[in-house]
Amino acid sequence: MNITYLVSGRSTCTRRKVGAVAVKDKRILATGYNGAPAGVPHCLEVGCLREQMGIPSGQRHEICRGLHAEQNVIIQAAVHGINISGAELYCTTHPCVQCSKMLINCGIRHIYYAEQYPDELATTMLDEAGVHVERLNFVPPVISPQPE
Repeated sequence: MNITYLVSGRSTCTRRKVGAVAVKDKRILATGYNGAPAGVPHCLEVGCLREQMGIPSGQRHEICRGLHAEQNVIIQAAVHGINISGAELYCTTHPCVQCSKMLINCGIRHIYYAEQYPDELATTMLDEAGVHVERLNFVPPVISPQPE
């Protein structure tokens, strides 16, 4: 989980820094953090559209420049030809419903997270799919900002 928080330090989201790490057989397969797609200006550069529009956290995910950390784990694995089916996912924050659906279809069997995210449908669907989800009693490390 320490590595997951370290990965979250790369986030370019101005609202919430999230990291995710896919692990199988005690080996890291892929990592992801939330932020805009490669080559597109990040929220740190142009501001947060959701904040400007007053959209609360957890609503209207389509109005956001960024991808979620879990989505970027899946993309990184796909780009590099890494099979994450059967892997465990460590997340700083419980996945939202959109990410949960993707993780179910990718074959993630265990999700460990540190911070709660209020999304009842995500919790329900993960349970229905037989994905083991566990909140870890974890105190996040203090991560210094990256030098520019």
